[in-house]
Amino acid sequence: MNHSARAFWLRSPGHGELRDITLAEPAADEVLVRALYSGVSRGTETLVFRGGVPESQHTVMRAPFQEGDFPGPVKYGYLSVGVVEEGPAALMGRTVFCLYPHQSRYVVPVNAVTVVPERVPAERAVLAGTVETAVNALWDATPLIGDRIAVVGGGMVGCAVAALLARFPGVRLQLVDADPARARTAEALGVDFAAPADALGDCDLVVHASATEAGLTRALQLLAPEGTVVELSWYGDRSVALPLGEAFHSRRLTVRGSQVGTVSPAARPGRGYAERMALALDLLADPALDALITGESAFEELPSVLPKLASGEIPALCHRVRYTETGLT
Repeated sequence: MNHSARAFWLRSPGHGELRDITLAEPAADEVLVRALYSGVSRGTETLVFRGGVPESQHTVMRAPFQEGDFPGPVKYGYLSVGVVEEGPAALMGRTVFCLYPHQSRYVVPVNAVTVVPERVPAERAVLAGTVETAVNALWDATPLIGDRIAVVGGGMVGCAVAALLARFPGVRLQLVDADPARARTAEALGVDFAAPADALGDCDLVVHASATEAGLTRALQLLAPEGTVVELSWYGDRSVALPLGEAFHSRRLTVRGSQVGTVSPAARPGRGYAERMALALDLLADPALDALITGESAFEELPSVLPKLASGEIPALCHRVRYTETGLT
């Protein structure tokens, strides 16, 4: 028996559409998942939407189940939560997370899905990929008890990092952002908030996630001697100037890149992607993380919603997409 589904495709930069597709019957080592929710990662997905992925990064930026190529046509996305409708008995009816694009139903290998813990609502589980990025960043950053830490950039990833750091004992932590509206998000996460000009300095660690040149410069300024900036921002096709003159060398500062595509064997020997994802889903039991979901729309509206997310007309951290059974067989 074949199943029908609908998928969101970026036809060309700035233009999306829904396409009808037919799914084959899942094999013995596969599952058929009916989507409940997916999430739009505003930073990365709007970069893809406007065609801003540099040619040199086309391979690196591929999502696990991406179809097509940048700049388009391409089916892109990686925050999907659904229910297993066909597959091994142990997974039947279970809510799962998968790094899959925006699609109403899909067939993937069994090892591509992670069961969502019962204490984590499906609506919140769309954040799993973002929290996984935050976990990886903190594995790379190795914060210590009592550290003085700033997270510069109150977007989806920055807020997730701040939410996890808020659980560390004895840290002095600030979320730093130029948008005063982020103060409300910080409060919901239990984190102190500061505008860039008011942020506390002498930081042992600064996690930078603003994707702006000004943010990275301010991150360096906030460091104590021997301090480290962990750079999470993805700049796409933009060039960024970095102030490596002035006191950068005399203060022995460090800038370290972190990217979710790799689990550093030096930072966490023996840990793999499956363990990282399972940990991220477990951490999502905290209802405070609901503050990262700032809007919701129906899947059918996605072609008109994504341009507004890309332009900033709809301000968002994570925008949640809701699926229904309409038109599916």
